[in-house]
Amino acid sequence: MNSFLDLTEDLLSETPLIDMADLWQLLFRFVFNFIVVGIIIHFFYYPKSKRRDYYFTFTLISISVFFLIFLLGSVKLKIGFALGIFAIFGIIRYRTESVPIREMTYLFTITALSVINALSIQVGLEMLVTNAIFLLVTCLLESERWLKHTSSKLILYDRIQLITPDKREELIADLSARTGLHIQKIEIGHIDFLRDAAFIKVYYESDSRETNTVDHLTKFPKEGE
Repeated sequence: MNSFLDLTEDLLSETPLIDMADLWQLLFRFVFNFIVVGIIIHFFYYPKSKRRDYYFTFTLISISVFFLIFLLGSVKLKIGFALGIFAIFGIIRYRTESVPIREMTYLFTITALSVINALSIQVGLEMLVTNAIFLLVTCLLESERWLKHTSSKLILYDRIQLITPDKREELIADLSARTGLHIQKIEIGHIDFLRDAAFIKVYYESDSRETNTVDHLTKFPKEGE
């Protein structure tokens, strides 16, 4: 019995419970990934959307994916595992609303960065350049200097006499005056002659830095939704 205890003590003394090198690598990678993801969320995504719920979601998903991938790194994982992570988040749907395409894109980007920063063989120039490219491209795409944001709204229009092709300019002028929007083009949808109304989808250039969360709606929600 004593020999067994002595052997156990020897093994514990020779094999440290905590590998400080691995611990420091974990902390460094986590802080690095957290800073990069934080820049994307706080400086690129949040100023336009002002969606605190997605800010919360993106941050926790990034942390969860990073630790999931890093702590399972000792297992011989195939590329299918990493792709499976994308598939899981690619089919996410909330019961209250579907995730807009912009939020899904950011979710995919944040997940990809977390996987890259956790699975990369070593912290080197390649990983730094990869993260820098993500930051640069996101900054350029969010910049209004390079791309103008075109929004759309679905309007239930009452002056049905203006929907004919020969009065298109008058229709656009009336819509612009009543909505205060600089309308670029319109699409006329369902027409109800019994109620003298028509559905019109208007496209306009948005100069605001805020993203309207209802611009993606293409139909009126039913009562109670």
